Parts: sequence; structure tokens; C-alpha cells
Amino acid sequence: MADDHYSLSAKVFHVIREDILSGRYQADEELKEKNIGEEMGVSRTPVREALRQLELEGLVYIIPNKGAFVEGVTLKDIKDIYEIRALLEGLCARWAANNVTKEQMEQIEETIFLSEFHYSKENWDQILELDNRFHEQVYEACESKELTRVLRDYHHYLQRIRKITLGQKVRARASIDEHKAIADALKNKDAQAAEKYARIHIRNTISNMDKIGWENLMK
Repeated sequence: MADDHYSLSAKVFHVIREDILSGRYQADEELKEKNIGEEMGVSRTPVREALRQLELEGLVYIIPNKGAFVEGVTLKDIKDIYEIRALLEGLCARWAANNVTKEQMEQIEETIFLSEFHYSKENWDQILELDNRFHEQVYEACESKELTRVLRDYHHYLQRIRKITLGQKVRARASIDEHKAIADALKNKDAQAAEKYARIHIRNTISNMDKIGWENLMK
């Protein structure tokens, strides 16, 4: 029974988290335990526990005797995450170059092949999905649980914005080419080049954000 309780709380946590990151809930909006519980068909207890966990993650703030409110992800948060990612993605690629297996490399190359196919068809949703898959495969190849955990969280936080940027034909094309450069370095076991191209990939993403206008991406 205890395991069921915690799994229920985790389910509520992930649903609310996704709703915050997708923009369903706006900054400073109150998250009412009763309403969320009724919507999800659960009691208020797992909702309360989920909100406490979200507070620890920085997505919710709780005011005693008033309730829980959306902290959300601010423009500064997004900029900070991209700057941190530029460093951590480079580290991840460097470690992946040293540890990637033949099977993992084949999966990475297949992802790039599929990205090319869907780009030719202008299937932008599939491009986003394959972009997620590429990064996830590199995370797995780096063989670091801690680094993978941090990068997965950051990647998820940026999902809404990444959907916008990868829906742009020019940026989608450039992103695939950048993935190819990273993959070539991984295949050649060139850790220095892998780190370099992974950092360039994120830096180019930041430059693209500058062109679009960060404020426009947050609307």
C-alpha cells in the first residue's frame, strides 16, 4: 500500500510539473489542492506531497495558510540553463566519446538518419522527438547517472521553447548538422572534438534565441 501511495504522489507530481512547463499554469497562479485532486481523481494528500516536491524543484512556492502558487521558469532561468548546458553538454559528449559502444553509435546514427528523413518531409514534431532521442542517447553513452539526471531535467524544462526553435526550418537544418558533427567525433573517439562540437551546438542555439528574441519565446 505504501508503494502505491508513493507512486500515486509521483504521478501527480509529473502531471503538475508538465502542466507548469507546458504553460498550462501561469506564473503566480494558485494551484488548488481540491481542484487538482478532483481533476485527477485522487485525494488531497498526494497532491499536497507533489506540491511540496515541486517547491523543492523551484517550480512552486508555498505561502503558509494561503496556498501553493506557480513559480514557473523565468526568462533568467532559461538563459541560465542554456549557459550551464553549454558547459555540461560538452562534458557529457567528452565522456560519451570515451565510453560509447558500437551498438549505441549505431542507434545515434539511425537517429540522425531519421532526422534527415523527417526534415525532408517537414515533420517538425518528429524532428523534436528525434532531437530529444539524440541527446538522450548521448547522455546514456556518457555513463554518468548524476550528469544524465541534471541534463534530462534541463532538457525537459526547455521543451516548450525547443519546440518553437526546432519548428524553424533553418534552425532545424543547422541542429541536425551539429548533431552530425558531434556523432562523427563520438565515432572517432575524439573526446576533445566531441566536447567542442557539443558546446558549439548549444552556443548556436543561444545565438538563435537572440535573433528570435527571448521575450517572444516566453509568450
